[in-house]
Amino acid sequence: MEIDRRIISFIKKHHVLTLATFDGNQVYCSNVFYAYDTENNAFIFYSDDKTKHFNDMKKNENVAASIVLETKIVGKIQGLQLNGTATQPKNEIQKRCYKIYVKRFPYAIISKSDLWMLEITFAKYTNNMLGFGKKIIWEKSK
Repeated sequence: MEIDRRIISFIKKHHVLTLATFDGNQVYCSNVFYAYDTENNAFIFYSDDKTKHFNDMKKNENVAASIVLETKIVGKIQGLQLNGTATQPKNEIQKRCYKIYVKRFPYAIISKSDLWMLEITFAKYTNNMLGFGKKIIWEKSK
């Protein structure tokens, strides 16, 4: 099942996601700038090897993330919560990810950080503009 176009539209309107990583029983959140790869249904982001989330992802590729539209107006509340796997892309996928990311953030061309790809396995999109508490659920086929 393809991911709902409304979820993709929401993702493309934003550029920062909150990433939750895990190390044993410790959960850690960080914010990362992202570009979205529609073809692979994945977020692309950079992370420095000295960061906690980088080292957490090296130990455990399972992550959670969220993107939210900040508003005080209940009727405009929108947000995306998701689960996925974060890996460092290799070879042709790495080249593709790099091009997508640099197109969105040209200054990244000088980055010394490492490229990551978060493939979505589950997404829950809430959009009160579609109706109070309206949720759209997507799950990757197994």
